[in-house]
Formats: sequence, C-alpha cells, structure tokens
Amino acid sequence: MAGAARMRVTRRSLMIAGAAGAATAGIALGAASGRLPVLQTLAQVFDPAPEPVVRTERVRSAARGADVDLVTILPSELPAKNLPVCLFLHGLRGDARRAAPTGLAKSLAREVEAGTLPPFAFVAIDGGDNYWHENHVGDNPMAMLLDEVPKWLRERGLGDANGTPFACAGVSMGGFGALLYARRRQELNRPVSAVAAISPGLLMSWREMSSRRAFKNNHEWASLDPLRNVDKLGRTPVGIWCGTEDHFIEGARKFIRLATPEVAFTGPGGHGDGFYRGVVPDVLRFVGRHAPLTRA
Repeated sequence: MAGAARMRVTRRSLMIAGAAGAATAGIALGAASGRLPVLQTLAQVFDPAPEPVVRTERVRSAARGADVDLVTILPSELPAKNLPVCLFLHGLRGDARRAAPTGLAKSLAREVEAGTLPPFAFVAIDGGDNYWHENHVGDNPMAMLLDEVPKWLRERGLGDANGTPFACAGVSMGGFGALLYARRRQELNRPVSAVAAISPGLLMSWREMSSRRAFKNNHEWASLDPLRNVDKLGRTPVGIWCGTEDHFIEGARKFIRLATPEVAFTGPGGHGDGFYRGVVPDVLRFVGRHAPLTRA
C-alpha cells in the first residue's frame, strides 16, 4: 500500500513540480535583469481548482405523478462507470437545484482530484414539501427514491450495477428524509453504507410539527419520526450535524443520545447555509469514508 502511494503521480503533482521549476527560473531571470517578476501562488497560475460537473435533467416520476428535476453533481467530466452515488435530499420549500449547500460541489471536485476522497457523485431530485413520504395520495417521493431513482441512475451509468445509491444525505426536512430513506433501505435488506443528516427536521412536539401540514395526524408522524424509530436503522453508520442556535437542536441532541451516531457534531450556528457550508468538509469525509472503491 505504501509502495503504491509512493509511485502515484497525479496531474496535480506534475504541474506543481513544473510550476516550481518555472517560478525558480523566473526569479533567476528577474535577478539577472534587475526586475523581479510578480509572483502568484502556484495553484493560481499552474493548477486552477478543478471544476465539478453539474447536470440538470427533467424526468417523469410516476411515483410523484409529476415531472421532476434530476441534478447530478460529478467530481469530473469523465467519471468512472458505475460511479458511486450519494443522494442529497433538499429541505422544506426547496428543490433539487438548491439542495446542496454552498461549496459542496467544488469541495467534492477538489478533494477527489487531490486523492483525499474516493470518487463519488451526489444526485438530488425534487421531492416536494411532505417530509419525503406520501402525505397526499399519488405523490410518493419515498417510492420515487426507492423504485425509480435506481433505474434513472442505471441508465446514466451511475450507482452500482443496479443503479442503487450507496448513501443518502440531506438538509433540514431532507435530513429527516435521509434518515427515513436509510430506514426503508434497512427494511428492504438493502441497507445504505452511510446516512448524513445536516440540521435534520426532528421536532419534539406534534403541536409544532402539525403546523407544517406534512403528516395526516400524530400517529402517522410518530410512525415515521426518526426520533422514535432509531432502532429501525439497524447498524447503518450515521452522521449528524446541527447548530446550537438551530431550532432543531433539541431533536438533534436527543437523536444523538439515542443513536450514538458515528459522527455527532453540534457547534455554533443557526438553521441556514452559513452553518451548512461550514460542515461540508466533515460531511464529505464521513460519506467518502463509506464510499465503495471504483475500478479504473
């Protein structure tokens, strides 16, 4: 393993080596001429940050009875076939185009390029505002995730051989949905390798949850609420991140006490992109740790 690591020569390392030589030559030339060149960082001049590839498509979801956006975030233009996929579920009043926190796509591309993350993609889909379950007959976003997404991924050469995502992540309502998705996969004997919930929408009272009109009654909410169904996740590795000024913090703290997740972070921040983008590096490390290796 160590030998393989020593022999690995990346485009980045070659370019930086060439850049260092060019910079040295430039300084020598400047000294000889009496004028020193204006120097920028090597990364700026010779190795610009890699750009992720974000694709948005419109697909028909029979489970939702609607056309939905399917957004794919790839770490590079030419990903490996059967590139592993982590779903990313948006929050309340969100959509697939705005699901990922600021910086997630660029950080993914940069870390994969540097070799600090294994290659994988994120895929987001429009899920509506019903906590990723069938609150209205004929609109079932969870069935879309379980039954339709694998077909869409397989058609695009993504996911495993069956198009199945290896992980799921989400923000706010999407964090609730990610935990529910992981539970459903466990119940189907097809557990995910990891689930990441950022500021998950875990509330402590029906009075507050009922105002969101996402569940028919207290009984339905209780049957789906991750806080009251922790055991149904089985041994799935879980990561939880929540700001201490977030109104979901008490629910997050209770989940952490009950589930003892692999990653449990509570720190300064509220319910918004300021906190979300701050935890992106940790979320990527957690998900990447559980990503299957792709064949070259």
